[in-house]
Amino acid sequence: MNSIEKNLHELNKLQNLQQRSHWMNELHPVGKLLLGVIYILTVVSFGKYELIPLIILFIFPVFGFIVGELSLKEGLYRMRLILPLILFVGILNPFFDRDIVLRVGSLSVSGGVISMITLMLKGFLTVLSAYILIATTSIDDICYAMRCLHIPKIIVIVIMLIYRYFGVMAEEANRITTAYKLRAPSQNGINYKAWGTLVGQWLLRSMDRANIVYESMLLRGFNGEFKSAKRKIRAIDVVYPAAWCVFFLLIQSGLLYRL
Repeated sequence: MNSIEKNLHELNKLQNLQQRSHWMNELHPVGKLLLGVIYILTVVSFGKYELIPLIILFIFPVFGFIVGELSLKEGLYRMRLILPLILFVGILNPFFDRDIVLRVGSLSVSGGVISMITLMLKGFLTVLSAYILIATTSIDDICYAMRCLHIPKIIVIVIMLIYRYFGVMAEEANRITTAYKLRAPSQNGINYKAWGTLVGQWLLRSMDRANIVYESMLLRGFNGEFKSAKRKIRAIDVVYPAAWCVFFLLIQSGLLYRL
C-alpha cells in the first residue's frame, strides 16, 4: 500500500468514525462547534506562566477520547504532521527568558522553560479538541452548524468543497500513480521527466470529476444550505455544552484550582 492509498484509508476510517451510532456523534452540531471554539479560546486566554489551569483543561480531551470511544493512538497518528510543529513552538524561549520563576528544591526553573511548556500545551490541547470535533461530527453537520451561526455561505461552501475534493484529488492521484507503476514496474518512483505531464493530467481529471460532483449536488437541490441536516434540539444538546462551559468558566476565573 503506497502513501496515497494509506491517506485514503485514513480518510475513510475518519468518515466511518463520523457516521458511528454514538451519543456524542448524535449531539447537535451547533453545540459541539461552539463548545470547541469556547474551549480553544479558554486555552489560549491564559498567560505564558499559567501552567496549572492548562493541566486541568486536559480533562476535556481525556473525557472526549474515553467517553467518545476514540483511539488516542490513531488520533496522534493522524495528527503526526501537526504535532512536531507544536513541539517546536516556543523552543527558543528558554534562551531569551532566563529569569528564575520557580524553584523545586535545588532545581531552578526559568520563565522561558515554563512559557515553552505552556505554548506546547496550548497547541496540543487545541489540536486534540479539534480532532474530537472532527471525529464525532461529519463535514455536513459542521457546515450546517456554521450556517446556523450565520457564517457567510460562500465560506461554508468553500470549506465543504475543499473537504470533498480532497478525496477526489487523492483518488485520481492514486489511479495515475498506479497506472504509471503498472507500465514501469521495474522503475523506482516516477521519473522526473513525466512529472509535468502527470501533474497536468491529474489536475484536469480532478477538475472533471469535481465538476461532475458539483453538478450532482446541484441536481439534488443543493443551494448552499443544509436543510437535510436540521435536527431537533434535545435536553442533552444544551446540558452537555453548558456544563462544560461552566467548568471552563470556573477554571478561567481561578475558583477551581485556587481553592
